[in-house]
Amino acid sequence: MSRETTKQVAPISPDELVGLQRELMPPEVIETFNRYIGERALNGRAVINQDDIVEDLKSQGLDGGDIFEKGWLNVEGIYKDAGWKVEYNAPAYNETGRSYFTFTVPNEKA
Repeated sequence: MSRETTKQVAPISPDELVGLQRELMPPEVIETFNRYIGERALNGRAVINQDDIVEDLKSQGLDGGDIFEKGWLNVEGIYKDAGWKVEYNAPAYNETGRSYFTFTVPNEKA
């Protein structure tokens, strides 16, 4: 078996990761997060419940399993790259509560 053309493939670098994640993520995910940030931002801070995002994405036709398996909620790097401070909070396995994202404009007092 001979190869007529050889395509060189390099491993992704850490600097390229956020760009690749952005390319692979369905546009509905970013559009939904943007809408929630816009609706909930007050004094440079927006708190968004993960369950709200998931339900909204499912209502737009995205598969609930894909949302988690493909990491479509892992938006922290994308939004940090856009200038936001992003924190994700989830209860520990032995705690109750809801998971949520906090988006903050850097250097703003929350």
